[in-house]
Amino acid sequence: MRFLADESCDASVVRALRSAGHDVNAIVETSRGATDRVVLDLALAEERVLVTRDKDFGELVFAAGARSSGVILLRYPPSVRLDLPRLVCDVVHARQAELLESFVVIAPTGVRLARLPAG
Repeated sequence: MRFLADESCDASVVRALRSAGHDVNAIVETSRGATDRVVLDLALAEERVLVTRDKDFGELVFAAGARSSGVILLRYPPSVRLDLPRLVCDVVHARQAELLESFVVIAPTGVRLARLPAG
């Protein structure tokens, strides 16, 4: 799968996804400082699922109606992030077909998935 890791995405998650064979473009490596809208537009243009810790992307997609290829929002506090890379890879493996055009929240309490509004 193709992913775009926002600057807020842990480097360990980027490494884990790459190790699992996924194509991951990391904003921190290519477009440091890009605005959320630019990041979302880049993910859409490159047909990548955005991986982020930034809740503002939910507002952009749902409230502002911005188009997206899909978003994975990571809601893990720093104290429990050690398992995050494995968990993200497990969710991607198990739900790969559902990730495109969905908003997925991965949190300690579980995984929630909502289809993105048609745009």
